[in-house]
Amino acid sequence: MNIAVIPKGTTHEFWKSVHAGADSAGKELGVNILWKGPLQENDRAQQIGIVDQFVASNVSAIVLAPLDDTALQTPVRSASTKKIPVVIFDSALKGEAGKDYASLVATNNYKGGTLAGEALSKLLNGKGSVVLLRYQEGSASTQERENGFTDAIKKSPGITITVNNRYSGATVGEAKSASMQLIDKLKTADGIFCPNESSTFGMLLALRQNNLAGKVKFVGFDTSQPLLDALKKGEVNALVAQNPNKMGYESVKAAVSAARGEKVSTSIDTGVTVINPANLESSEVKTLLGGA
Repeated sequence: MNIAVIPKGTTHEFWKSVHAGADSAGKELGVNILWKGPLQENDRAQQIGIVDQFVASNVSAIVLAPLDDTALQTPVRSASTKKIPVVIFDSALKGEAGKDYASLVATNNYKGGTLAGEALSKLLNGKGSVVLLRYQEGSASTQERENGFTDAIKKSPGITITVNNRYSGATVGEAKSASMQLIDKLKTADGIFCPNESSTFGMLLALRQNNLAGKVKFVGFDTSQPLLDALKKGEVNALVAQNPNKMGYESVKAAVSAARGEKVSTSIDTGVTVINPANLESSEVKTLLGGA
């Protein structure tokens, strides 16, 4: 049985953890994992092409993290027409799980954003100005995090979001450039939130270059070794962590069940945790980070 796994991109640590989880489920279930994703997390055309390619080659099931919640609907429909079950993971696709696709395996992204907002509000004692650097239009997972964050911040009337409509773009380089353009705002900001790995790291690089790292309260999303090192140094105050390994593992398990005609849960929540200096060395966080 061949299971195609299509991430949003292949460079971030997040996707490497997803790949490891998918591979371990593949070994456990005795199926082949065909891993292929676009190089850039903004290449919708390439991701659509990859889905179409796997549909044409008649794989047993497809596991997909859609780059865009609308643009990927058509290729997913093509898979359904050929009776190839699709499990959506990480980021939602417009449509209905159990009808338009088999299952959604994801972090509760709105909750993750809410936890980020609550963490930043606590760090700021409920007052100050905040910069939100959004990720990319059309990305459902990060939009939900941004919505959760802004809704949580609204509960602290003493906090104002001074930048709310700027996007980082798909790469660390683009995120650093976008952050550099906001440097005057960042110099007077009390807090910052970025909703994924590349936006968080790009912002960190811009803060370092301007001698602002550690001087402004900073909550990021996702974990990588450089971000965990920054957390230890006090340059980042909290990171909202997903469980990408579990996401890869559960997605493949659901896809294999769907391909075998078994009943699959339409929604699988893979959990979210706020990591801060106080719990970084805890056994729960160490297990989540896989010894990182």
